[in-house]
Amino acid sequence: MAARRLPPVLAGAGITAVAVALVLAVGFAVDHWPFAFDRAIITGLRAWGGPAWLPSLAIDVTALGSPPVLAILVAVVAGLLLVTGRARTAIITMVACASGGAVVSLVKIDIARPRPTLVPHLVPAAHASFPSGHAAGSAIVYMTLAALATRLTDDRAVHRYIVGIAVLLVAAIGCSRVYLGVHWPSDVMAGWSFGTLWALGWWWATARMR
Repeated sequence: MAARRLPPVLAGAGITAVAVALVLAVGFAVDHWPFAFDRAIITGLRAWGGPAWLPSLAIDVTALGSPPVLAILVAVVAGLLLVTGRARTAIITMVACASGGAVVSLVKIDIARPRPTLVPHLVPAAHASFPSGHAAGSAIVYMTLAALATRLTDDRAVHRYIVGIAVLLVAAIGCSRVYLGVHWPSDVMAGWSFGTLWALGWWWATARMR
């Protein structure tokens, strides 16, 4: 079984998340949103457009971060944990993911940042914009499950592979939200940062319990 020490690849993800959070905090302190890069990235992506198949791919990718898909994934993993006699881990996994999603919803309501209107939205989007629920939710779920998987082995190559897949999924989902025009890049960055730190916080807390 993996030890209580945070695997280096997860530690690297945490450091990156903290750095992103600090950049956003400084930006909010000295500027007003949307930031200049928010506008430039959204308008630049829409002007570029990409190949004809890219919008359909972006819609498919963004669905991987939707609440129903994430809920089904967590339920399936929790069920697997239950039938293999890991009831406590199953409960912790469900609580970690559900509570993270609840916090994101509360922050959205409190900040009430409007969604970007610089370009037409390519998918329906409701509720407030900050932070991106898809970016935060996917980071919470995929990084929590990746952190859970690192407990099953001490092999660093396996750790890098599992966490790498999780990071790629989270990155793709967040980028799809910006490409589709429904989120500012800073929304996505905040979601990535919060979700990753939330997942690692639960890893640390449960490691202490063990």
